[in-house]
Amino acid sequence: MPRPFTKAQILAESQKEHDALEQLLTTLTPEQIIQPGALGAWSVKDVLAHLYEWEQMALGWLAAGQRGETPHVPAEGYKWSQLPALNQAIYEKHRDRPLDEMLNLFRASYNQITAAIENLSEEELFTPGRFPWMNKNALAAYFVSATSSHYRWARTEIRKGLKAAQKQAS
Repeated sequence: MPRPFTKAQILAESQKEHDALEQLLTTLTPEQIIQPGALGAWSVKDVLAHLYEWEQMALGWLAAGQRGETPHVPAEGYKWSQLPALNQAIYEKHRDRPLDEMLNLFRASYNQITAAIENLSEEELFTPGRFPWMNKNALAAYFVSATSSHYRWARTEIRKGLKAAQKQAS
């Protein structure tokens, strides 16, 4: 998918990829969703927790920027070069959450991030370096990364994990 250049494109691509992920989830039993192996030791539920947490981080960065603050990006105590450690911390934070709770958080977060994008102007989304913490990036890049790109990644990884599990079972 080419990089979106309008808010409408960001929203449309996010919805398309989120809907595709939700469609994949409808084909899975609760047991399949909580079974490790979707992505290494992670279950599908853990992948959803990962998506949820990254959406919430992006929303937090935006809120801090709008308040004139400089958030810790990607997260307090982590640099971009430490994403594996951050992702492991996210896994550990959410791995014991019940499935229903995680699904509700995941879906509510999608609605929150969609509303946030809808409430931003084209200028706010596409002006490079709008907030000091963004360096020369546009806010749109962070939101695309936290939504459509991440949903597509999740769907791909979940399908690979399911295929591998099927091979092991046969």
